[in-house]
Amino acid sequence: MKKRYVLFIGTGLISMCMELSAGGGNEGKLSVIDSASTVEASKAVAPVTSRLQLGGYGEAVAQRMFYSDSPARYWYPETNRDATHGRFDLPHVVFFLSYDFGHGWKVSTEVEFEHGGTGSTYEIETTEAGEYETEIEKGGEVALEQFWIEKSFSSALNIRMGHIIVPVGLTNQHHMPTEFFSVLRPEEETSILPGTWHETGISFWGRTKAWRYEAQFISGLDAERFSDAGWIQGGSTSPYEFTIANRYAGAFRADNYSVKGLRVGLSGYFGFSARNSLKPDRYTYDGSPVNGSVSVGALDAVYDHHHLLVRANAVYGHLGDSYTISRVNKKMPSKSPSARTDVASDVLSWYVEAGYDLMSFFPGRKYQGNKLYVYGHYGYCNSMYKTVSSITPKRWCEKRVISGGLNYFPLRDVVIKAEYRLRQFKAPYNNEPTLSLGIACSGLFL
Repeated sequence: MKKRYVLFIGTGLISMCMELSAGGGNEGKLSVIDSASTVEASKAVAPVTSRLQLGGYGEAVAQRMFYSDSPARYWYPETNRDATHGRFDLPHVVFFLSYDFGHGWKVSTEVEFEHGGTGSTYEIETTEAGEYETEIEKGGEVALEQFWIEKSFSSALNIRMGHIIVPVGLTNQHHMPTEFFSVLRPEEETSILPGTWHETGISFWGRTKAWRYEAQFISGLDAERFSDAGWIQGGSTSPYEFTIANRYAGAFRADNYSVKGLRVGLSGYFGFSARNSLKPDRYTYDGSPVNGSVSVGALDAVYDHHHLLVRANAVYGHLGDSYTISRVNKKMPSKSPSARTDVASDVLSWYVEAGYDLMSFFPGRKYQGNKLYVYGHYGYCNSMYKTVSSITPKRWCEKRVISGGLNYFPLRDVVIKAEYRLRQFKAPYNNEPTLSLGIACSGLFL
């Protein structure tokens, strides 16, 4: 097994180097599994020698934060001024493998290495009065982000079954590092939604000349892990050795490509969360069970033409029975995976970013594939936008994000990023400036 593993990794690295040497192309036309529609739209059965695809993406990041990293900086802002800290990180390193069996059948999988930390799982120990127990057993933070088997009947009708991406919002559908300007994924979305959001279920999708659609039936979220700072963000990937599916959910997405260079997308999600827990009997109000319905709507757009690249996204979400969920979660045992905080009934986030390719001013340059975007970004996020009357919203959950910087693409599949970001809060909280540098790649190696 070890020899096969080393051979697999070595083949992947050699193939990656060959791909990067080829160069050429444009930013935004890369694909790993479901991020770009160009590969999805091509459904011709390939020769046996080319049915195997290997790809991936990865990021290396260096940051200097000119603010305190103390958890108490929002509780005691006056005593947490003028601090700094720094980080090196590998946010995401992902390998993708796909095989086309022919006759419309295909299998794909994506394995993610995140932050290089130590992984753990939670379980409820039945021999200890139902208490939570943490078990260190993964030896590293490794996640199977996608695994699905697909049957294609035509470009307009495909069925995908397995562990799949939930395509709600801009970042979940287009989450590779070459598909956003910032060094890290846009925090306006990742502060309230799971990112990258993946669930087990069934997907129906298709593509015509001007439209792409997708509809999913998936497992619901777990309200036990909702929070004030992240809303439903923690309710997706299970900390247990399985995904709870006491309740179900649905998601959809529709994209339009009628205007040259412009894609406009509408997506949404609805599901029940309160009973989707290992101890669902806790979530009751006046003796009756509650549903904890989660509703999310998102509108996003990307314009890529005339050397101008603009992205915009807006997300609004509502949580039913937020009072009951907050009351129950705050009483969770300290060993539970719950954040044990209040949860908002409504959240709001939006952002817009625009970049212009400065290399377009030099049409006679030797390497036509390289690009240099100078960009600006402005956004808003509030994970406690509205709360029920008995819950006081935390004002530090509301923030504006202003950033700008450079994205240099020496090749189609490689980007070097430099960014200055300012996270703004209302008084008395301190603003949080950050300088970031990053390098990333994304593409198909075979």
